[in-house]
Amino acid sequence: MGEERARETDTVLSIGLNPNAVDFSGYPGQNAETLTARIEAGNAALRDAGFDIVLCLIPAGLDEAEAKVRECLAGGDFRVAMIGAGVRMAPEHTLLFERLLNVITELSPGIRFCFNTSPETTIDAVRRWVEPRAH
Repeated sequence: MGEERARETDTVLSIGLNPNAVDFSGYPGQNAETLTARIEAGNAALRDAGFDIVLCLIPAGLDEAEAKVRECLAGGDFRVAMIGAGVRMAPEHTLLFERLLNVITELSPGIRFCFNTSPETTIDAVRRWVEPRAH
């Protein structure tokens, strides 16, 4: 998938920790169910805006997460990869974030990256780099 092909699609690869892999002890009032609902709402906003989206929820383990991202990338061409705050902002996931960036750039040269601060800001993050094509 070269840069030219990546620009021919409206598909967003949305990567985040599987809610069941998140330690919610530092997030009062949050749990897997509420996070799942927030992720689904953020993805619905992307679809409503005209983007296709492939959700790639990963485990916290390095090898397992890499395998999951490789599987998600094998499913098509992507214009942009959005990597969620849970992967990027928690110090314990620094190596995971680093590995994901390297795998994605290896398998999808020229892909754009964007980063949200919560599921609710995913659409803003994507729109900073790409707009959906008129269908």
